[in-house]
Amino acid sequence: MVNSYLRFTLACALAVLTVLTSQIKFYFGIVPYTFQNFAVILSGLILGRYGFVPQLIYIGMIALGFPASARGGGLGVLLGYTAGYIWSFPLSATIMGLIREKVWRKGDLRELVILWIGSIFAVIPLYIIGFYVFWLWTSGDAGLLNYCLEVARTFGLNLSPFWAVFFATVVIFLPQDIFMDHVMAILVFKHIQKFLKSYGIA
Repeated sequence: MVNSYLRFTLACALAVLTVLTSQIKFYFGIVPYTFQNFAVILSGLILGRYGFVPQLIYIGMIALGFPASARGGGLGVLLGYTAGYIWSFPLSATIMGLIREKVWRKGDLRELVILWIGSIFAVIPLYIIGFYVFWLWTSGDAGLLNYCLEVARTFGLNLSPFWAVFFATVVIFLPQDIFMDHVMAILVFKHIQKFLKSYGIA
């Protein structure tokens, strides 16, 4: 019973962490960066196959109107041009969790590296679905397409609309997500592993 209560408490805490990381934003030119992937990956690392739970709580908070995402709250966010990313959070967290359950034994450097590589695979659905939904929106919103073209031009690229959207919604976020957010999530997980293990949920 304690195990279940602690797991739920951790899920709520990770949902709140996802909210907080969505509000931490910095800009490179017109491109907004957040730290949400840190919370998504950490959800899977901590809760394993139950990593989807905090992300479902997070989606529920948005649906109820809480300003939980980088774009605020409400059903408009969950049906908007960034919805593909948000709806993919539970899936990516679950994939990360399953990889952690399969890999994590001793906590040595080899396992940390494998977890990091696994984290890249875990977010592939997130990027694919996020890009696809955004691309669909650009067909009816010239402003979004122009934004993507401008992002590409900011980096000195003259791309076709399709590749400009792909660049602006996937490529520019990969370095931060993979080399910063994912690494931080794995290191944080490593440091709280003993606490989780003492309650039998690691």
